[in-house]
Amino acid sequence: MERRKIEIMDTTLRDGEQTSGVSFSVSEKLTIVQLLLEKLRVDRVEVASARVSQGEFEAVKAITQWAATNGYLDRVEVLSFVDNGVSIAWMQQAGVNVQNLLTKGSLNHLTHQLRKTPRQHFDEIASVIEQAAQNGISTNVYLEDWSNGMRHSPDYVAEYLDFLASQPVNRIMLPDTLGVLIPSETFEYISTLRKRYPQVHFDFHAHNDYDLGTANVLEAVKAGVNGLHLTVNGMGERAGNAPLASAVAVINDFLTDVEIGLQESAIYTVSKLVENFSGVRIPANKPIVGDNVFTQTAGIHADGDNKNNLYFNDLLPERFGRKRKYALGKTSGKANIEKNLQELGLKLNEEDLKKVTQRVIELGDKKETVTTDDLPYIISDVLTTKGHDEKIFVESYVLNHAKGLRPSATIAIRINGQLFEEHAQGDGQFDAFMNALTMAYAKNNIQLPGLIDYNVRIAPGSSSDALCETTITWKTSGRTFSTRGLDSDQTVSAIKATQKMLNIVLNTERTVVGYETVDVGH
Repeated sequence: MERRKIEIMDTTLRDGEQTSGVSFSVSEKLTIVQLLLEKLRVDRVEVASARVSQGEFEAVKAITQWAATNGYLDRVEVLSFVDNGVSIAWMQQAGVNVQNLLTKGSLNHLTHQLRKTPRQHFDEIASVIEQAAQNGISTNVYLEDWSNGMRHSPDYVAEYLDFLASQPVNRIMLPDTLGVLIPSETFEYISTLRKRYPQVHFDFHAHNDYDLGTANVLEAVKAGVNGLHLTVNGMGERAGNAPLASAVAVINDFLTDVEIGLQESAIYTVSKLVENFSGVRIPANKPIVGDNVFTQTAGIHADGDNKNNLYFNDLLPERFGRKRKYALGKTSGKANIEKNLQELGLKLNEEDLKKVTQRVIELGDKKETVTTDDLPYIISDVLTTKGHDEKIFVESYVLNHAKGLRPSATIAIRINGQLFEEHAQGDGQFDAFMNALTMAYAKNNIQLPGLIDYNVRIAPGSSSDALCETTITWKTSGRTFSTRGLDSDQTVSAIKATQKMLNIVLNTERTVVGYETVDVGH
């Protein structure tokens, strides 16, 4: 059976730009249009409203010049108005071939906004359509507030559609302007029109005020609509328009008797570009394009994916140019860690895997975000000290830094079972900590190594705030060596690196008097 073709008209650059605070530049509009038509392969693009501004005019002119050169001119559309030919003159100068004429689709709007009779409105519309045709511009017609028209003035809508059916109009576009429809109404209203006007091309234009935009799109297609108006990331005024990504996925997965020509693998690329150009951030949980929607968090889900992909559905991330991820945090199990280690090409034995898992869970309990890039550092931190016989512990500390006062530290450190408490000031919190530590060691007649280098960084390539790595280089009379500490707090990571140094020095001294040699690498 031949499948019915559904046209997709993207209106990100017209209706989507009506998002509060958004204004695309000329170059941004041109770039988005090129991606929409050439990469995403939408059927049509609505790029502006006529007469808005000089900047809008320059953007449309740049788009039409590119479109004419590349064979897309008839797919570039502009919103126009019943204004005695002013919009038509504007479009001629901008090089536009297709107008989307805004008219009144409810008796309420016609009566109270235009204060005209239906016949007056229809006569003016007929004049605009004729004038457009004389100037080589084809016409689609918007019925603004159509959804309320169907609810409250269906006789007017029927009268208007009877009139439009006699006009040289390519498409009649049915907007749920205020986002008031529920799915059952969408299906009922469009089914009614489809039966009454079987030869007319109807577009449906959904808004998302009740978060029903995608559901209404699905019902519109079921009812026999010919085209859909969508926006990237669901941009648009108030709650926005029906989001392109969700609508495309729903149609492709649940309506086997229709087809759309979009390239799904380009959706994420276009989505991120529009996010960057608009400045409107995509919610992390937004379907298809949100940062978290292909991330498994619970360890049981990762385990299930290892066992025949038990937690997969048809929304495979690869369809949209993305990858599945396994979050690292307090709900992570060993399966999550293993999935991330596989990505790094690493494998740990069962004992070491448990230690690394526990460390990730500890960071998650502190509300820290751990990424795959952090794992090598966690592994190194957790596993490289296992050979040391740690006899020195920094049991507690208080670090103070206040305006007008020198930083200070109070520490409690246990050395070979004996507890020492000291307080000192310094040029910074870590310097104060080291001064207090020096005082404790002086009581044991032990001189600490000299600190000759101090380096702080996050894991390369990581966007995480979970881990800060501090590497300190120390110098004794016999050698130079480094230790590393890992924590979400820079000073704490330095203290951890220092505790490692203290135990390395202690273990090294033992080798001199016959103790077992240990690896003191960092």
